[in-house]
Amino acid sequence: MTLILALETSCDETAAALVRDGRDVLSNVIASQVALHRRYGGVVPEVASREHLLKIMPVLEQALSPLQHPAEEVEAVAVTHGPGLAGSLLVGVNVAKALAFAWGKPLLGIQHLESHLYANWIGEQAEAPTFPALCLIVSGGHTGLVLMEGHGRYRQLGQTLDDAVGEAFDKAARILSLGYPGGPAIEEAAQAGQLQRYRLPRSWLRGTHDFSFSGLKTALYRLAQEERRREASLHYGPEKPKQDRPGALPRLSRAGDFAPLSDQVTADLAAAFQEAVVDVLVRKTAEAAAIHGVLEVLLAGGVAANTRLRQELALRLNVPLRVPPPALCTDNAAMVGAAAYYRLIQGEHSGLDLDVQPNLPLS
Repeated sequence: MTLILALETSCDETAAALVRDGRDVLSNVIASQVALHRRYGGVVPEVASREHLLKIMPVLEQALSPLQHPAEEVEAVAVTHGPGLAGSLLVGVNVAKALAFAWGKPLLGIQHLESHLYANWIGEQAEAPTFPALCLIVSGGHTGLVLMEGHGRYRQLGQTLDDAVGEAFDKAARILSLGYPGGPAIEEAAQAGQLQRYRLPRSWLRGTHDFSFSGLKTALYRLAQEERRREASLHYGPEKPKQDRPGALPRLSRAGDFAPLSDQVTADLAAAFQEAVVDVLVRKTAEAAAIHGVLEVLLAGGVAANTRLRQELALRLNVPLRVPPPALCTDNAAMVGAAAYYRLIQGEHSGLDLDVQPNLPLS
């Protein structure tokens, strides 16, 4: 029985967890900063790191509360040390190093994307992994296809050439005046949308496993602006609307917000955007799975919580699909503890000179 204390502070969630044997979660505490960053429409690195400093000790104390003697019961300390925001990563890494030193326990630095993959094997009922597996990683900062040939053995097959999926959702939600974070907002709006009303382009990048979403975002922007002009014309008549009239701005306001569209147009555009993203992700994943003869597909990252993506992958794949519970798709520390367990049993550990690596690759 191996009990690991894990910390996660790579972006805007301050998290700590206790994980036994890589799958049994004793505690998993997360302090989210979503409400704090919503006013900015995205994560502000300096604000995030300062908030981690305020939240890390209360989160840690709550995560350790199931234990009577943490220094004796915890067998290792794990922490995300990259990729991520440098200031945010520093908070978690320094606390983890201090605990490992004070308790005399092994320290394990864990790659953030790797930990997302291991969220698929958390839970008492989770079946053992089968390799090779194809991993579709979809999050706010990362999008790619990775071939996992065993624990700690990865081969990058493809990645986004511009925006990550989560970033694309955030920008689309801003264009449609849906707020932040964009993924849940787009998914909720799309539920009332009519898929047949708009058709947005797909970037296939034939012959590769790579992705591109910048063109799709631009197409959505242009279509939304056309609808804003049309709605303004209907409201004010055939004459060109004056720029100082409320609701007549088919452009960014001084606050950086777009003029709202009608509810149905917003829903239809959200549905079209979501469908275009899901279509590309699913088709390219299915193609890669067939080409590389994998035994299963893993879905990982915050966008893995998207219901439409889960449904379409399950329908189109010819191999089993693993998807983490929604609560484990976004950043959390339980997944860090799960990944660390497999590193620990292979005899791996980090030194107390462990440093943050904001651009740490998955290898």
